[in-house]
Amino acid sequence: MLEIHNLCVHYGDATAVRDLSLTLGDGEILTLVGPTGCGKTSVLRTVAGLIQPAAGEIRIGKLRIDSKRNVPPEKRHVGLVFQDFALFPHLNVEDNIAFRLKDRAPAERWLKQLGLEQHRHAMPDTLSGGQKQRVALARALAHAPALLLLDEPLASLDAALKAQLRWEIRQALKAAGVPAIWVTHDQTEALSVGDRMGIMCDGRLEQIDEPDACFRKPASRFVAHFLGDAAFLPGELGSTHVHTALGDAPIGDVAHSPDTRVDVLVRPDDLSVTAANDGNGHIEWSRYEGETRLYGVRLNSGAQLRVRTNHEHQLDDGAAVDTRICAGHALALFEPERPTGSA
Repeated sequence: MLEIHNLCVHYGDATAVRDLSLTLGDGEILTLVGPTGCGKTSVLRTVAGLIQPAAGEIRIGKLRIDSKRNVPPEKRHVGLVFQDFALFPHLNVEDNIAFRLKDRAPAERWLKQLGLEQHRHAMPDTLSGGQKQRVALARALAHAPALLLLDEPLASLDAALKAQLRWEIRQALKAAGVPAIWVTHDQTEALSVGDRMGIMCDGRLEQIDEPDACFRKPASRFVAHFLGDAAFLPGELGSTHVHTALGDAPIGDVAHSPDTRVDVLVRPDDLSVTAANDGNGHIEWSRYEGETRLYGVRLNSGAQLRVRTNHEHQLDDGAAVDTRICAGHALALFEPERPTGSA
């Protein structure tokens, strides 16, 4: 169990983390995501004991840490997994995993669990990136930590290996029942592996919730943009739907007054596009993505939208099209942005 209350982290006069609070349940995986410099790694380093908090409190089980009460990293019972693996180059795989263990049985368990048995006598410099990360994870789990911290664990791996290894790591964490904070800059990674995810900006936690809720119901325009392509359409609330120039969409269980003006969040998958000479826009560009195609559509109103379709649905650049909302789920609503300089 981890609890963080009103955490602040400073580097000299610069503030890296501002009044951050969160809890982590037993066996829960929390992904922390945000742009470079947002403070996510500073949170991890502070929990690990590599940085002293300027204010606030951290509780790891029965341990309590604050600006005046420090606990050395080696006494926090926290495991660390880094993107650069941090293996001992003079030790083979088995000895890396069993380092400082009196009972080597846990090392044997994770050798098998992570498919490393045939590499037990190999030296780190003979391993692939994915194998090295499995060894680093096995070493951390073999020491039965109360909490595991992963700092960009897949950042140095190629895309195909990332997709496979992130599931292996998640399964290993669940098998161990170890709660974990997983820091990443990769939105897809954060959405897919976390039981919950936190999105940070400028040292603050903008939103923390289940991944689906963060994506479908972002707490701010920043979260909406950070977690994927986002566009905002002017709309007007009706009794059961929001009305826009591209059609109607259902509204969720939100308190509202009919005829209220709103901005409607639409993502490329919420829209459809078809060829139409008398349509409401035209294709400006297209990108082939393998299974899908992504189109940039310029509406007659001047607004630009991105629309994703099946790869078989092909439209030429410059083609006249009709773009419509096709989402069957409730779309997120925001108050209209005020013009710059307005009171």
